[in-house]
Amino acid sequence: MATGYGTYNYSRSGYRRYDQNSYYVYGNTVRQTQAAPLRRPQTENRPARPKRTSRQVVKNRNRAMSISPAYALFLTVAAVCAVLVCVVYLNMQAGVISRSENVTALQEELADLTESNTTRYNAAANSVNMETVRDRAMNEMGMVYAAQGTVIEYNRPAGDYVKQYSDIPESGVLAKSSDASR
Repeated sequence: MATGYGTYNYSRSGYRRYDQNSYYVYGNTVRQTQAAPLRRPQTENRPARPKRTSRQVVKNRNRAMSISPAYALFLTVAAVCAVLVCVVYLNMQAGVISRSENVTALQEELADLTESNTTRYNAAANSVNMETVRDRAMNEMGMVYAAQGTVIEYNRPAGDYVKQYSDIPESGVLAKSSDASR
C-alpha cells in the first residue's frame, strides 16, 4: 500500500534532497507530515549572533512599555467610575426585584380579601329573606306602601343637595328666585 515512491529533486546548489510529499505508508493510518523550519547553516568559524537593535528602537520600546502618571490616573478614575456604575446598577436592580416581590404579595393579599369579601356578601345576601323583611316592616313597624297622592315631587334648586328646614309645600316649589328656575 504505497502512496508513492520517494523522489529526488535537484536544488539550486545541485545537491539531491528527499521530496517530503512522497513517502511509503505502512499500516492503516496515514501520518501527518510536518514541515521542518528553514535554517541557515552555521559554520564552525562563525557562531550565530543575535541581531543588535539600535538605541532608538530600545528607547521607543521602553517608552511604549511604561505608563505615564496622567494615563495611570485616567485609568484609575475610569475603573472607579465603572465600579460605581456597576454598584448603582445592582442597587437599582435589587430595588426593582424587591418592589416586584412586594407588588406580587399585595396582589395575592388583595385577591384573598376580595374572595373573602365576596363570600361574606353572598352569605349575607342569602341570609336575608325579602318576604320576612316586608312582613316585619308592615306588621311590626306599621309601614305601608305609598298610595296615589302621598308622594310629592318638587323642583330641586340648583345646588347639589337640599337642606330641609321646614315641610315641603304642596305645590312642590321651594323658592321663587331666579336661581331656582334654571
